[in-house]
Parts: sequence; C-alpha cells; structure tokens
Amino acid sequence: MTREPEPGIAPEDQSPRYAGDPVMVTVDGHDFRVQARAGEPGTYDFDWLSGPHDYGFGLSGAAGTPMSRAAMEEAIRGFLAEIDPATGYLAQ
Repeated sequence: MTREPEPGIAPEDQSPRYAGDPVMVTVDGHDFRVQARAGEPGTYDFDWLSGPHDYGFGLSGAAGTPMSRAAMEEAIRGFLAEIDPATGYLAQ
C-alpha cells in the first residue's frame, strides 16, 4: 500500500550542495564567491557579491580537474565583459 503525502513543509535535502570551502576572488574591483558543486566534479558556481543584483553564473569544465585561480579570474573577466553597465545584467 502506497502512503499518500501529508500536507506541510517539504523536508530539506540533507545532501551538501557544495564541496569544500568557497574561494573568494576579486577581479577588477568585483567580488565573487566561487564554490565547487558537490557530486558534480568540474562544475562551479560564481556568485557576484558586489554586483547590483543577486546574480552570478555557473561553469563546467573537465570532470575531476580542479579549476585554478587564474582560470576562475579569466571566467569572471569574461562574464563581466558581457554585463550591460546600464542594467547590471547580461547584455542582449
């Protein structure tokens, strides 16, 4: 017999979202927090901490190969180059 779901708050996922400690990176005066995703080797989330919005980007590289700080900075510069200064979002 299958049990019917009960109303209420869904239980939080107990698995960690990120592996290891975040890396704080400042590029051209912009602050980012970079975190490796747990269970997804080579995938990182970049949170733009000093940006005008709660915004950032994700990036996947070679599985199992840690991203160097230089590669993180290069990825951030590429992201910032695509930002429209008037809106603070990716240019269209």
